[in-house]
Amino acid sequence: MTDPALYAPREPIFPRRVAGWFRTLKWWIMAVTLGIYYLTPWIRWDRGENLPDQAVLVDLAHRRFFFFWIEIWPHEFYFIAGMLIMAGIGLFLVTSALGRVWCGYACPQTVWTDLFILTERWIEGDRNARVKLHHADWSLRKMRLRLFKWAVWLGIGLLTGGAWVFYFTDAPSLLRDLMAFSAHPIAYGTIAVLTLTTFVFGGFMREQICIYACPWPRIQAAMVDQDTLTVGYRDWRGEPRAKGKTRSAATGDCIDCMACVNVCPMGIDIRDGQQMECITCALCIDACDDVMGKIGKPRGLIDYLSLSDEPMERAGATPRPIWRHILRPRTVLYSGLWAGFGALLVYGLFIRSDVELTVSPIRNPVYVTQSDGSIRNIYDVRLRNKIGQDREFHLSLTSEEVLRISLEGRGELQSLVVPADSTILQRVYITARPVDPAASAAQTELRIWAEHRGSGDRASRDTVFHGRVK
Repeated sequence: MTDPALYAPREPIFPRRVAGWFRTLKWWIMAVTLGIYYLTPWIRWDRGENLPDQAVLVDLAHRRFFFFWIEIWPHEFYFIAGMLIMAGIGLFLVTSALGRVWCGYACPQTVWTDLFILTERWIEGDRNARVKLHHADWSLRKMRLRLFKWAVWLGIGLLTGGAWVFYFTDAPSLLRDLMAFSAHPIAYGTIAVLTLTTFVFGGFMREQICIYACPWPRIQAAMVDQDTLTVGYRDWRGEPRAKGKTRSAATGDCIDCMACVNVCPMGIDIRDGQQMECITCALCIDACDDVMGKIGKPRGLIDYLSLSDEPMERAGATPRPIWRHILRPRTVLYSGLWAGFGALLVYGLFIRSDVELTVSPIRNPVYVTQSDGSIRNIYDVRLRNKIGQDREFHLSLTSEEVLRISLEGRGELQSLVVPADSTILQRVYITARPVDPAASAAQTELRIWAEHRGSGDRASRDTVFHGRVK
């Protein structure tokens, strides 16, 4: 006995065109998601003359992320981490409620595969025409159609890779550089890799990416339960199947027309039960409902079902309403966690200050004794200005003892100008005279303040002053 193969060569799938509520929903989601992806880098947002005017920008050179009015600095990466956590919890939520709806409607692999199938159908025809062309010998017509289709796919891949790099620098400037062949080689390399992967994944691998490369089909088993609504076949109503003249009062509603199979982008038969390959796109529902309407049978032979309702439906009872499946302890818990993380992120954005201050005492040496007997401590003060204009900040101290502050290279001045949307590092000296208690104390607590007197924005950090212990 031989072991089963872990990988099966791909058999091309030619989904038939279908119309219906779920297919329309998929068209809308595809249009919206692709529109967001391709157009977002071109949205302008005025932040002032010293900041980029691109609404969404991952500024790797300056290590910042801009999203409309929000600017995320490197030390604020917890905002990005929080959004990733929310995305994960959101995925758990929709999967536990409705199965793999993410895979069927919004996954990038699904969206671009739908787009590639759309162009393939436009060039080569619907299912029967494409099947016939696939099995036909190579001819001038077949070569012409294939080359044209591949050229369109490459164009889509090129737009996809090009749109991605526009998120990392000013889009209009990069486009001019790309057209003049003066852009950085990394930009061309990234576009080439993404063009190739989009072309291969959306044109030739398609469902194999979902089956072999994506881990989510395996993980989702832990996210669903008997109350999860997934696409299923009411075999108690459809069986036994029969076609045409062989139908009788004893046969089920299924006429074995294969419409559900012919529209499936994964090439499976939903009548065989739940399968890992099913992405819950619900196109089989549209196809079956159309056939049921034509033969005068009730719709819903294939529908969103839950395993917990199956015994009731087999017995002829009315299944529970959809909201009972959506609102249950697991989904309520996920919803609460998702909303909680969202509230924390929003709160964090609102309490952020436009000025930040960090203080690092220099400990080698801990203190310096000057010629007049006074004690001096040295600190590195890092001041960050998050506003899009230069601002002058005044540094001061709060302490129970008498201490003096001075800034290296600024004479008697206790203020410094921080350029717009940038950070500066300033060496600061704090001194205690010999007669001051801080000069002979082991430690004296103090607080360093930075204040912009025009707006009142201020920040502070606590530290200690080390004296000479006798």
